[in-house]
Amino acid sequence: MESVVNQQTSSYYKGKKVLVTGHTGFKGTWFITWLHMLGATVKGYALPPEESNSFFTTIAGNISFENVYADIRDTKKLQAEINNFQPDLIFHLAAQALVRRSYQVPSETFDINVTGTANVLEAVKNLPGKCTVIVITTDKVYENREINYHYKEDDVLGGYDPYSASKAAAEIVVSSFRNSFFNIRNYAVHQKAVISARAGNVIGGGDRSADRIIPDVVRSLENGQPVEVRNPVAVRPWQHVLEPLSGYLTAGMLLDMDAVKYSGAYNFGPLPGDHLPVKQLVQTAIDCWGSGSWKDISDASQPHEAGLLQLDITKAKDVLDWQPKLDSKEAIEWTINWYKQQPENVLEYTVQQIKNYLQK
Repeated sequence: MESVVNQQTSSYYKGKKVLVTGHTGFKGTWFITWLHMLGATVKGYALPPEESNSFFTTIAGNISFENVYADIRDTKKLQAEINNFQPDLIFHLAAQALVRRSYQVPSETFDINVTGTANVLEAVKNLPGKCTVIVITTDKVYENREINYHYKEDDVLGGYDPYSASKAAAEIVVSSFRNSFFNIRNYAVHQKAVISARAGNVIGGGDRSADRIIPDVVRSLENGQPVEVRNPVAVRPWQHVLEPLSGYLTAGMLLDMDAVKYSGAYNFGPLPGDHLPVKQLVQTAIDCWGSGSWKDISDASQPHEAGLLQLDITKAKDVLDWQPKLDSKEAIEWTINWYKQQPENVLEYTVQQIKNYLQK
């Protein structure tokens, strides 16, 4: 049964002016589609998609939003677009989001993820009126000891690889702005509020990125090749893309309604006991596809990736009245079923999955 908070969210965004950075990405495309369905006035700010057949390109012409192609590091452009739009809420998704790519372009990763976040928050600081900001980071912001432990929001931040470290650094930027400029004690004066949202490993239809497990699985299955798996026993907090997006919408609404009560950081992930190893995710995806196989290509010389990562979502459950609706098996099935659709059915099927999710 849908919670009272979820029912409120369904109507809260109608007519709200919502800026989404990173709207051309996989999560961003799902998000602006959902916001369109909710009746929000949406403006997207991001680089163009890298793939010509991207999910965004397929969807964009069928939903209502203002599209701005620009770099989050272009401070003058970013400030001007935010000033011109005067958003009620900003969801900052723009990022260099790939762990293995961060080893190849570490400086760029820090620049986009840390300086880009500071640029957004500084632009918000310069706005004359009220603005609510949700900064999307990752489950990888914690100093991961790779033990059987579910990380909580007040645990120590860290990061082995450049991506994880850059996102942990972005969390420090958020905390600094929250204390220095958006302090809740002075909210009546500045009217700015910010939270950080730490989501687990997100899967779902439309992701075409390199070096991410589901896109790799789908490409292999489409080509009739065995799925190459680097770390089959690594455990992750897998979740369907609609889970964290519902968390962002809930958190944004509640923060906008009561900045003092809801300011802070929140984990969004699966329920305890629903964190799967990579090999189980891959095999479930193959079973859902109907054919295929996988092989272990682990190599001691490959860049480090964490072997165990688990999130504690108690705070989101208790404070936001949010919890996942899909278990990991359902998340995988929903994802693979999306990829089975013909290109002309992608929009309709995407919208239907959002409707199905809301009805759970």
